[in-house]
Amino acid sequence: MSDAGGDWEESSPERLYVITGGRSGSSTPKTLDLVTLIVARSGPKPGMQPEHAAIIGICQAPLSVAEISAYLSLPVSVVTVLLSDLLAEDRVLARAPVQPALLPDRALIEAVIDGLQKL
Repeated sequence: MSDAGGDWEESSPERLYVITGGRSGSSTPKTLDLVTLIVARSGPKPGMQPEHAAIIGICQAPLSVAEISAYLSLPVSVVTVLLSDLLAEDRVLARAPVQPALLPDRALIEAVIDGLQKL
């Protein structure tokens, strides 16, 4: 049992509640999923919430929401709330991941294979 002023467990519900200010969802209209890429617009500023500063610090190169969650050892739901704060303050950019290339028509592939077999 810890004392009243002791450290919270890393993933205690109370700690997560404090980090998010009691919010459970994103406050921005932009949808963030696990593969949304996040990149910082600048470095962390003095006086920022430590978790916000940590996100900005690790997002100097694009990272997915899932990667940020893993690096910070925070649930994705908490990271999404924190990212919505940073997006609202225009401190980070969110980008959809690169879409996979569209596959060519099956008939075209079969024609190429047929042509190669005739060589």
